[in-house]
Amino acid sequence: MSVLNQDSHESIHDFLSHLRIERNMSDHTIRNYGVDLAQFQEFLKNTGRIDRFPERVEHATIRSFIAFLNEKGISKQTIARKTAALRSFYKYQVKRGRMESNPAQSIRSPRLEKKIPTFLSVDQVDNLISAPDTSSFIGMRDKAILEMLYSAGLRTFELVGLNHSDIDLSAMTLRTRGKGMKERINPIGKYATAALREYIQRKYQQPNYPRFDQNAVFVNFRGSRLTTRSIRRMLASYISLADLPTEVTPHTLRHSFATHLLQRGADLRIVQELLGHENISTTQIYTHITDADMREIYEQAHPRSETTLEDSFNGELNAAQPA
Repeated sequence: MSVLNQDSHESIHDFLSHLRIERNMSDHTIRNYGVDLAQFQEFLKNTGRIDRFPERVEHATIRSFIAFLNEKGISKQTIARKTAALRSFYKYQVKRGRMESNPAQSIRSPRLEKKIPTFLSVDQVDNLISAPDTSSFIGMRDKAILEMLYSAGLRTFELVGLNHSDIDLSAMTLRTRGKGMKERINPIGKYATAALREYIQRKYQQPNYPRFDQNAVFVNFRGSRLTTRSIRRMLASYISLADLPTEVTPHTLRHSFATHLLQRGADLRIVQELLGHENISTTQIYTHITDADMREIYEQAHPRSETTLEDSFNGELNAAQPA
């Protein structure tokens, strides 16, 4: 990959290929792991231990690398990612029979505060989805993409990986391949179905359609399958049109999908399945959002909420004061 240079060890290239082909990880994650492993290799080179890489690296060496990162003031989030990269890399080496044990297995990641995901309101989602100019083929494609991200809660790499054989418009469902190539069936709403049907019809009508990738659902103007980077770039162009915060990403629509479902009473287990989360603890982060929303609604609406009681008491107190 572009993040690696010619000096990068072949085991790193092999591992990154494994992430891409066998585990179907996103380009963003693969790129970051490549940077992390290249940095570890550079650390070994600078400390005179490059001859140990990768099979003879010891637990103490990895601890020294983590200490080095701490001394440089690297953030906890970044150190946690680099630790995960090393743990996964060496787990792969053990799995392939190249090592007997994983020297990074017992390395603890820094304790991180769980961040509550940002999400959009229903009106903000509507504004975003309405932003593309659907009179053009690309505009219709972009509208279908935004509808799909929100309607099915897809990860970006799941969306760009969709093939025509994965779509059943009559049943309004998709077959998606998530992390680890785990398949699931996602229902989609009538708006997403209509936008997708219109986009596909427009695609068939393009003069250069015979030269298009015949499997990929979402393609660029040349007919090649879109990449995750293309989706991020496309979304950025509509953020200002919809007057949304600049930090909105494609994943924000996934967060919005989950949050809006829970706000409207969806069961947490169902949302877990729809998102393709292996563990329900990953899905539970969204309950913190809805709990905060419920408290705000309660404070505003309940006749005997704390706010209402305080206002009522102050009113009664003022009325009792002599004129």
